[in-house]
Amino acid sequence: MRYRREIQRGDIYYASLNPVIGSEQGGIRPVLIIQNDVGNRHSPATIVAAITAKMRKHPLPTHVYLPKGTSGLKRSSIILLEQIRTIDQIRLKDYIGYADEQVMEQVDSALAISLQNVGSGNCQQDMDRRNCLC
Repeated sequence: MRYRREIQRGDIYYASLNPVIGSEQGGIRPVLIIQNDVGNRHSPATIVAAITAKMRKHPLPTHVYLPKGTSGLKRSSIILLEQIRTIDQIRLKDYIGYADEQVMEQVDSALAISLQNVGSGNCQQDMDRRNCLC
C-alpha cells in the first residue's frame, strides 16, 4: 500500500475529476484543497477548487492567479473558485505543492464572493473593489 501524506487545506494535488457534466472542469488536473484540516482528517471526502493553465479565460473575481513556478506548478495557472466540488480523497493523485498564506487569503476572498458569504468580513470590500454586488 502506498503511503499518502496527510491532506491539508492549501495543498495542491493532481486529481481525477472525471466523469463530468456540461461545463464542469474534468480530466486529471491540479486542484487546491479548500476544506478545513479537521474535515480532511476525519472525512473520506474533501472539497477542492479546480486549477487551469488556460490563461485565456476571462478573469473573474472568483479567480486567483498563480505565477509559473509558485505552489509547485510548472505553468502560470488560475484557481477557479467558481469550480468547487466535493471529491473522495481517493481521486487525489500526486502531491504538487501548496499555496502560501498570501494566496490562501486571496482564495478566501474569492470564495466569499463565489458563495456570497458577506459575513466573512472581507467580502463586501472585495466585491466593491471588483464591482460585484451581494
